[in-house]
Amino acid sequence: MPKHVVDIGGVRIGAGQPLALISGPCALEDEGLALEVAREASAVASRFGIPYVFKSSYLKDNRMSAGSYAGPGVDEGLRILARVKEELGVPVLADVHERGEVAAAAEVLDCIQVPAFLCRQTRLLERVAATGLPINIKKGQFVAPDSMERIAGKAAAAGNDRILLTERGTTFGYHNLVVDMRGIEIMRRAGFPVVFDATHSVQLPGASSGVSGGQPEFVAVLSRAACGAGCDALFVETHPEPPKALSDAASMVSLDDLPSLLADVLPIARAFRAARPEVTGA
Repeated sequence: MPKHVVDIGGVRIGAGQPLALISGPCALEDEGLALEVAREASAVASRFGIPYVFKSSYLKDNRMSAGSYAGPGVDEGLRILARVKEELGVPVLADVHERGEVAAAAEVLDCIQVPAFLCRQTRLLERVAATGLPINIKKGQFVAPDSMERIAGKAAAAGNDRILLTERGTTFGYHNLVVDMRGIEIMRRAGFPVVFDATHSVQLPGASSGVSGGQPEFVAVLSRAACGAGCDALFVETHPEPPKALSDAASMVSLDDLPSLLADVLPIARAFRAARPEVTGA
């Protein structure tokens, strides 16, 4: 069955569409950095002829330690995202953690993300669905891929089928994740576009003195595999200087390395679409 096409502020993701890029720093740090990353990532995507959505979190609630950086908060974060959207003309995506955030987020965002740890929270999903905006539901590290059809069904039952499903690895023992590429095919069967989160998939959760470690050297190989499996969008958190990033420094891709990553994966994504029109709707 051909997949849906989800329109995020004019960026179409899904059947018959090219691979899309969802990218930005893990958490907003300041307005200048957000604009810098969005401007550069958008230019890189344009150079490769692919659509682009800016992603960054205004509040990271899933922190291992109380002192970990969590972002600028709802009001300031949404102000920054609105500025990115207005100045650069790119769609913006961020995650929500509580039902009380959703109304304010919906006034700015083009797509609302439901975090992996919260993907089974029925009332949160229903509140997000009620906005009518596209929803990116990240597969929990504890959830089997075939269960995502039922989770997406909660949003659809609330009247919103503008859904993306995101693979971001599965818990594999202590402080480790593994990506089962079968999950991309399995989630595709639900009829929704599938995103591969290339940078959270290489995290080592809680493995580095109370913060997440990471193995960014595996971002490219996992991204190639995901594009070969037919993902519709690549989710890549990026920063000009990852070691200095305030959140997820160990797993982000350097902004300077984004072009080489796309050059690596795009031939595979395009070959998949050319070879499998019955799957991609191409």
